[in-house]
Amino acid sequence: MSEAKDILRVAAIQLVSIDDLAANLDTAGQLIDEAVDRGASLIVLPENFAFLGQRATDYTAVGETEDGSGPIQSFLARKAATHGIWLIGGSVPLAPPDRYIEPTRVIPACLVYSPQGERRARYDKIHLFDVGMPGSKEAYRESAMFIPGPLTPQVVDTDAGRIGLSICYDLRFPELYRALADACAELVVAPSAFTETTGQAHWHVLVRARAIENQLPIIAPGQAGVQANGRQTYGHSLIVDAWGRIQAEATTDGPEVVIADLDRTHMPALRSRFPALRHRRLSVYETHMAHAATDASASNP
Repeated sequence: MSEAKDILRVAAIQLVSIDDLAANLDTAGQLIDEAVDRGASLIVLPENFAFLGQRATDYTAVGETEDGSGPIQSFLARKAATHGIWLIGGSVPLAPPDRYIEPTRVIPACLVYSPQGERRARYDKIHLFDVGMPGSKEAYRESAMFIPGPLTPQVVDTDAGRIGLSICYDLRFPELYRALADACAELVVAPSAFTETTGQAHWHVLVRARAIENQLPIIAPGQAGVQANGRQTYGHSLIVDAWGRIQAEATTDGPEVVIADLDRTHMPALRSRFPALRHRRLSVYETHMAHAATDASASNP
């Protein structure tokens, strides 16, 4: 692994994915090429970048095997190797090890590929978006199509630094990002597909808050526009620095490359001058979490 540079040019790819795998990969490929032409060495694709279905069962039809074969994983490996970049596939539908036990659901996995085209890390989405909008009939149940991942934070060492992995709804759970910070992540990716409703209310706040409280830059590419299933997504793909400042943001409701330069010396300098993470009183939080776990066990025997 070569020595990391102080200035890292990164790209968040915004897409309007549909239920056509080949078309989505073609669009994503063109935007990756554009990002490389503009100097990006780390590129992050949004959640469901390769396929966004209309029904839960649509995902099982495109689910790929965990051994790395399939058009989506081949696409990521090829693009990373061709351009010599770090490429992160926001979420890839992977078939479970035993399809007979889980015939109608897939695993949403964030996959990281090296400049040699090798898969270096995988994070399976922990938090599934099973919610209803207050005062509305709008509701979602990701657990009907997806299997949640193991409760283990994932970080990966790269030429771009130590990267923490998350997906979309994870943004609402600060404990995960604190765990990534404690695992010495130097930046975090949050590929997403926020709805228009939740995006208008919370997208900027959540991305910036996770960056500010952990003093970590966040790359958050999103889906935009109206998908084939009628779901309207928010877009506004973001790159935010460790102080919570927006370095770049998508300006359209369509496919777009969002580029920013991140100064890798900024985070350690910030933490040295503004040592909020060292000011934590861990014994207080640990006691609280222990009580919360006990209460949860008692209410869910």
